[in-house]
Amino acid sequence: MESFGLGRRVPVFMQTEATECGLCSLAMVAHYHGYRTDLASLRLRFSISRKGATLESLIRIAGALKLESRPLRLEPVHLPQLRLPCILHWNMDHFVVLTKVTRRGVVIHDPALGVRAFSMAEFGKYFTGVALELTPATDFEPTVQGRRFTLRGLMGNVTGLTQGLGQVLALACALELVAISLPFFLQWVVDHAVLSADRDLLNTLALGFGLLILIQGAIGAVRALLLTSLSTRLNFQWLGNVFGHLVKLPLDYFEKRHIGNIMSSFSAVTLVQKTLTGGFVQVVVDGIMVIGTAVMMLLYSPSLFAVAMGAVILYALMRWALFHRLRAATAEQIVHAAKQATHFYETASGIQSVRLFGKGEQRRAGWLHILADQFNADLRIQHINISYETAQTVLFGIERIIVIWLAAFAVLDGQFTVGMLFAFLAYKEQFSKRLAGVIDKYVEFKMLHLHGERIADIVLCRPEAEGPHERDETVRPTAPPRIEVRGASYRYSPTEPCVFEDINLVIEPGECVAITGVSGSGKTSLLKVILGLLSPHDGEIRIDNKPLHRVGLTAYRSIIGTVMQEDRMFSGSIAENICFFDPSPDWDRIRESARMAAIDTEIDAMPMGYNTLTGDSGIGISGGQRQRILLARALYRRPLILVLDEATSELDVGNEQTVNAAIKRMGLTRIIAAHRPETIAMADRVLAMRKGRLYSVNEAPTAESPQFSAR
Repeated sequence: MESFGLGRRVPVFMQTEATECGLCSLAMVAHYHGYRTDLASLRLRFSISRKGATLESLIRIAGALKLESRPLRLEPVHLPQLRLPCILHWNMDHFVVLTKVTRRGVVIHDPALGVRAFSMAEFGKYFTGVALELTPATDFEPTVQGRRFTLRGLMGNVTGLTQGLGQVLALACALELVAISLPFFLQWVVDHAVLSADRDLLNTLALGFGLLILIQGAIGAVRALLLTSLSTRLNFQWLGNVFGHLVKLPLDYFEKRHIGNIMSSFSAVTLVQKTLTGGFVQVVVDGIMVIGTAVMMLLYSPSLFAVAMGAVILYALMRWALFHRLRAATAEQIVHAAKQATHFYETASGIQSVRLFGKGEQRRAGWLHILADQFNADLRIQHINISYETAQTVLFGIERIIVIWLAAFAVLDGQFTVGMLFAFLAYKEQFSKRLAGVIDKYVEFKMLHLHGERIADIVLCRPEAEGPHERDETVRPTAPPRIEVRGASYRYSPTEPCVFEDINLVIEPGECVAITGVSGSGKTSLLKVILGLLSPHDGEIRIDNKPLHRVGLTAYRSIIGTVMQEDRMFSGSIAENICFFDPSPDWDRIRESARMAAIDTEIDAMPMGYNTLTGDSGIGISGGQRQRILLARALYRRPLILVLDEATSELDVGNEQTVNAAIKRMGLTRIIAAHRPETIAMADRVLAMRKGRLYSVNEAPTAESPQFSAR
């Protein structure tokens, strides 16, 4: 954080979505002025599309937060005149926050990389000359709000947690009772057995405490087994709950995030679980041990206890002073690790393109650059850890010398026996070690909020609204339904213009409708709205005159087969891809679906036939074969509605005619987005998407021409 005096600081907010750098920058400046919220809350109010935010949209959002905007164009030499913190346009495609300007250079808070310092020469390479000053308006009121969550709430339904923790905790407490009693062995041996030369007493003490050690070992082994079992059960159930929620999230959740960010958020579950299962029990046990040893130390010597307590207090203050630096470094490391994972995944999955364009060295250099950022963040974390570990060693080393020095004087003065000295030192070591451990665990638990925020990015995101299921899914409809689009409009975010607007369309049962238009005209977006993958900004979709939300997405999609542009195959056999890994595949239906998709002959010619293995990108299979396998997958469902988005673009004319003829005989409702004349020719009606409106292909889009409405 960059401090501006009077307790006001600019935090570092790291972006999770790929295009939310502007929203992150705005959140940092708003936090400085007193509007303290989190990114999740801002996302709910101000959705940013996949295209990112513009300066104009940031100004509108700032106005909603009661912040007055002053956009400026300036040269780097005029930076000292800016009112800080302010937002800068960076490298033509990014927003950052300027927090400090000196003669030597500047400091920025980058939502993608964290805190960065630049010389003026380096700064000039990235700064585009556009800045946005933000100041509180007259009606601005400081606000503290944000998404609240508990780690227990992020787990979902987890069974056996309370009982398992109780058992582990009981055994741990038993272990600590044994540990508290062990220092008495030293005291009794030195003060009684040795001084009186009582061999029998010495043997008895050795035997008794030896049995106590055996009991301690047995209890420790049972506790470790229970803790391992509890940790495994918790991790399995928690991961299952989070993954189950993840696959229910709406499509735009995945479109706005890189794969590395999603994987990073998901993997945070395991990290939090390990800290919780081991850390919670350890904190409770250490707390009990601290109380027990503190009582014993007070009984021996209150003054020596005060020395030990003072050292622990100093250690706690030091850990707290380093906490914010540790949290910021950890947040940066998480983001860089996610970017590195994304870069690695994209390179591996796109290796064909990398090879053909000769970009292997460039991808390697780019990955190493991202990896260096990750390792630098790791180094900052390690430097902080080394700082407090060194301070701990020095602090408790000095404390140990002082305690031994004072205790030795107490022995010389007759206030302590030698045995009491040994026992007290044993208790002091346990007290200092355990209380320092409690402080360390407290810091770890505070850090868990950082990882909890990433889990919350999945768990607290609203799933796709499936709606009530009015149709009994066990009773499959026998006829295609009537589909009606009423006044539908869609935009990627409230700050962007509509992709399409006020669309009215009726598709009768069994009808084939083709939608044409130039790339980017909104055909695919309209299909996704009809499929319920995207929610219209205005208007609605009706199925047999019922709103889609009343029919229920699960019931609706159960009668739909689709082949979309972004569809992909999964790792497995061709048969598994056709039946989409049906646990009870119908082989006759698999072959029939392949025959209708005109791919059966080519599959039979393969050495392993339907058991031929494919990668997630269909390695070893041509583009036309891949499209027909995906079409067979859609037909395997025996759909009543078939939606095809450029689904035959890679087929030759002969294969496409064969596929079209087979589909036409099925009597399905078909909605097709296409460019090819051969595909369009099979349609009963042809509509064109132009400038966000839907027209008949025979209707020219003039200023006076009404929007086409099919009835």
